[in-house]
Amino acid sequence: MPRTIWLTGLLALCLGACVETSPMHANGNGGGANPPDSLDRVLNRTFTVPAFKLESGQVLPEMTLAFETYGRLAPDGRNAILVAHGFTSSHHAAGKHAPTDTTVGWWDGLIGPGKAIDTDRYFVVSSNMLGSSFGSTAPRSTNPKTGTPYGPDFPDITLRDIVGAQKTLLEGLGVQHLVAVAGPSFGGYQTFQWAVTYPGFMNGAVVVVSAPKGSGGDAAVKTMQDRLASDPNWNGGWYYDRGGIFPTMLKLRVETLERYGQNEVLARTIPDPAQRAERIRQLAAAWARQFDPNSLIALRKASVKFDAERDFGKIRAKVLYVLSRTDKLFPPSIAPDVMDKLGRAGVDAKYFELDTDMGHSASGPEWAKWSPTLKEFIAGLDR
Repeated sequence: MPRTIWLTGLLALCLGACVETSPMHANGNGGGANPPDSLDRVLNRTFTVPAFKLESGQVLPEMTLAFETYGRLAPDGRNAILVAHGFTSSHHAAGKHAPTDTTVGWWDGLIGPGKAIDTDRYFVVSSNMLGSSFGSTAPRSTNPKTGTPYGPDFPDITLRDIVGAQKTLLEGLGVQHLVAVAGPSFGGYQTFQWAVTYPGFMNGAVVVVSAPKGSGGDAAVKTMQDRLASDPNWNGGWYYDRGGIFPTMLKLRVETLERYGQNEVLARTIPDPAQRAERIRQLAAAWARQFDPNSLIALRKASVKFDAERDFGKIRAKVLYVLSRTDKLFPPSIAPDVMDKLGRAGVDAKYFELDTDMGHSASGPEWAKWSPTLKEFIAGLDR
């Protein structure tokens, strides 16, 4: 069924297709906003449409996105900000799922009442990616044709598919226009893709610790596939009835967290190196039990094909580009070239560099260092 037909009656669709869930499991119908004290009781919800056509021409019989919202949508549907997450993280960007939770969302310092992304003023939607492992349609999802997980048969997706799914979600929620799209790392990929795919739908793009073009090519995908295939339970990607490949995923996640600067982040509160290493292992273990290895491959394939740079001339939004001084993945040395190409394309762009030792992970824990810049940028989008 074409998406244009399915989207007739947007409000009715939202109420019918949005499901409130606990942090990991569905538990009933919903579709309304969070309770008044929403950042203490953030609802994890899902949105589902049938027959979602991918850029490849293949059709997902059903497409679900998990998401959270903070704040309230204005009657005209034009006060929304979309937040996009990183490669291996979830869409839990702000607040807590319960008052007793000990952790908050990854951009909690930036999103909330009176903060840079002010939920007293803006309706913030934080969407899980198509292909991710936190509630959206992905390789671990059940293929309606077989009754078993898609696994390695999950169709290839692109950044255009990912943001197209988000556009469908936003329309279902009644969003008519975005004040901005914002996100770190892979979320920055999505932000750039939004800016070139839906240039008239948004006023601003906040790209953080990211770039306008993927890297690594097919070799990066093969390297990841080979790493995962080294686990004895891999079975060509059909490991679901074999207990998964936890040891390999755990080791991979520890390496990733260390590369992202998590050791430096934890050093603030855990001075002992051995205790920090143990905490990183705990964080890695929790992730490795939940994240599907096939999602790593699906999203890596999408990332290496990503190229918004070639379409810079389509961008109409203002751009805030933020990098971290110590980021090893997207070092500040790439900024001059990106800013030059944006400028030559006629894009109104501003660059800000985070002075931090926290590397790729800095944008959340170091929120105070760039929050004023972000707040000023967003305020300028309303004028």
